[in-house]
Amino acid sequence: MRRENSHHVSRTTNAGIPINRWKFEYSAMGSNGESIAPVAAEENNGHSNRSFKELVEKYRPIIYKTICDYVPMKEPADHHKIMRDYIDRQGKYRRPGLLLLTAHLYGASLEDALLPAAAQQLSEDWILMQDDAEDDSELRRGKPAAQRLYGWVHTINATNTGQIAMWKMLKDYIIKVGPEKGNKLYDKFYEMLSYTVEGQYVENHFIHDVKDLSKASEELYIRIADSKTCYYTIYGPMQLGALTGNASDTDLRILKEIGYNAGIAFQITDDILDLVGDEKEFGKKNNGDLYEGKITLIALHMYRNATPEEKKRIDEIWKKRRQDKTEDEIQFMRSLIDKYKSIDYAKSVGEGYGKKAAEAVKKYLDIMPANGYRDTVLSAVEEMYVRKK
Repeated sequence: MRRENSHHVSRTTNAGIPINRWKFEYSAMGSNGESIAPVAAEENNGHSNRSFKELVEKYRPIIYKTICDYVPMKEPADHHKIMRDYIDRQGKYRRPGLLLLTAHLYGASLEDALLPAAAQQLSEDWILMQDDAEDDSELRRGKPAAQRLYGWVHTINATNTGQIAMWKMLKDYIIKVGPEKGNKLYDKFYEMLSYTVEGQYVENHFIHDVKDLSKASEELYIRIADSKTCYYTIYGPMQLGALTGNASDTDLRILKEIGYNAGIAFQITDDILDLVGDEKEFGKKNNGDLYEGKITLIALHMYRNATPEEKKRIDEIWKKRRQDKTEDEIQFMRSLIDKYKSIDYAKSVGEGYGKKAAEAVKKYLDIMPANGYRDTVLSAVEEMYVRKK
């Protein structure tokens, strides 16, 4: 049963930021000072005719504005502008979109879930900044990566500002809803980020220490994808959103089954786009995974099918640092990927996981709350892997 809020709530967090019913049009300012179109923040009315993409764009301005409230521009400006850089670039907002979708599915309003949604997006902003510095990536969201603009030291330090603000959002959420409900969501958020960081270590250990495709496996790939993509990108946000509503432990298990399969499909699609995606749409340069030495199903398939002579050269290239790999060496591996149809292999595996995700949605359709957001879940799952960027 959907919860009804019969009275206006207006309180203030420790940061002096008002917590209220959001029953007004909220207008945010972009990084260029122009006003973003206002969003009518509506209560959950139990139905939705919107697609997942439409829901994301509907709530983008209010999520962005909330993040900016917690990460304001202030002195020292040269420090704070670094974290605001990635915030102001604004990513796809898929994670907070999933959180709000399942929040509505399980009876929560926008106000109920806004702080967790903003915390989810802010976590992406500071984690990607760290990730880009660790990988020495060239581009992020169509612009030079932060460490290329501000240097590694200042970039890593700036991510602390984002992380501090994220935890404060979650603390304010606990103040808002009370310790029983608030701590349950906080613990889930903590578990999600802990598993993500562990997955980052497993991946970095392979890239920087092992550097040998013969010692990698599809099981290792799935382990990394589960922590960095499935949990953090799909079922974690969905479970967090459900926790702002009236979801049960059974509901959380269902969302995990759906999100796990969608997450693997999402990651495989991401790996394919790294090689063949439009750089302007994707926001990153092609072949980044080959330069960085990341484990992908594509690389594993290529290596598994390569001749002994080809494997010897791959081994020599794979041991090099990103900046020491030449364009000719990358193109050699790309030619093997085409030769052995490794992208087609990965695509077929990804489609299999995508099908499992869709089947899980249909399997549990009658168990989910009977409102219009239930149908949008299928659209959201499809959005995770049927994409060009």
